[in-house]
Amino acid sequence: MNELRAVTESALETLEIAARVGAVLRAGDLVVLEGGLGAGKTVFAKGVARALGVTDTVVSPTFTIVREYRGRMPLVHVDVYRLDTIQEVEDLGIDEIIADDRVTLVEWGDVIAFVLPAERLIIRLELGERDDSRRITALPIGARWADRADALAAALQATARVGGA
Repeated sequence: MNELRAVTESALETLEIAARVGAVLRAGDLVVLEGGLGAGKTVFAKGVARALGVTDTVVSPTFTIVREYRGRMPLVHVDVYRLDTIQEVEDLGIDEIIADDRVTLVEWGDVIAFVLPAERLIIRLELGERDDSRRITALPIGARWADRADALAAALQATARVGGA
C-alpha cells in the first residue's frame, strides 16, 4: 500500500487526526509510532486512545515502558526509548504484549522493528515548519489493512490542511 500523508497546524489537529485513525483500528492492530523527540507521538497516542473509548489520562510510558488502558477496546501503549540492549527488548516480552484482543501502540517502534510482527501501521510524525505543525505519514503494511485503505485515507484528511508535505 502507498504512504498516506497529512499536515497539521496544531496539537489539536494532530489529536483529531489520531482520533480518526483510532476509529479505523481493530483489535489485534499494531501501530508503530516513529519520530524524534517532541514530534507528537504521545499526542497521537492520546487521540487514538480517545477513539478507543479510553477515559483515563494517557501519558508517555517512557519510564514505565508499558501502560495499559481500558476502553471500548483495550489499548497497550509501549515506549521503547529507554531500552538499550536486545536483551532488554527480549525481556519486555513484546510477543505477549501484542495480542488479538487489543490495539498496541509502540513509540520508537522503528528501533525494535526486527522483533515486531510484519503486519503493522507505521505512523511517522515530523516537526513541521511552524512550532505546532506536524507532517504525518501513515504506511499500512500487510493484508489486514487492505479493506481499510480508504477509511485510513479519509482519516488522514480530517483537516483542511491535508497534503503531501
